[in-house]
Amino acid sequence: MLIRKTQFIKETVFAEAGEPAPAPIRRVAALAVIANPFAGRFERDLTPLFDIGLRLGEDLMPEAVRLLDGPALVYGKAAIVGVNGDLEHAAAVLHPKLGKPMRAAVGGGEAIIPSTTKVAAAGASIDVPLANKDNPWSFDELDSITVALADAPRPDEILVVMAIGTAGRSNPRVGKGRAIT
Repeated sequence: MLIRKTQFIKETVFAEAGEPAPAPIRRVAALAVIANPFAGRFERDLTPLFDIGLRLGEDLMPEAVRLLDGPALVYGKAAIVGVNGDLEHAAAVLHPKLGKPMRAAVGGGEAIIPSTTKVAAAGASIDVPLANKDNPWSFDELDSITVALADAPRPDEILVVMAIGTAGRSNPRVGKGRAIT
C-alpha cells in the first residue's frame, strides 16, 4: 500500500441555528490518500483492497480516537475514487475489513457503519454519514461531516475517510427513533 498522505480534521460544534449545544460536539475525520493499484483497468478480484482497508483502520483510527478526546458515539466512512478508478474500488476498501479496526478503536459498535462512495476529481468534497455506533434507529445521531482535500484524489488514487464523533446533531428535535431491545 502506497500512502501519499494522511490528514486529520477535528471540528467542534458549539451551536446550531442560533442555539447553543447542550455540550460541545467533537468530530474527527481521518483521511488517507492512497495509490489505487487497479486504476485504469477492470479487475474482478479486488481482495488486495480489502487488506488496505484493514491496515488503514489499524493505522489511523487510534489517532482519531485520541484526537476526539472523549467517547465516540457516532461513526461513518467514505471514499472518493479518482477518475481513472472504479466505484467498486472504494467499496472494496471500505466494506469487507475496515469496520473491524474502526469498531475496535471506539470500543465496540453493534450498528452497521454508514458509508458513501463516489468517483470524482481532486478537490471534490464528500459528506461522510454519521450514525449511532450501537443503535441505527437513534435518529438524534444521524448527521454527517463534509471533508475534502484540494489535491486529492488524483486520477490514480483513492481518498479514504473514517469519521467519529461524540454526538449527533447539536439540538435534535425529530425524535428518538426506535429503541433496540
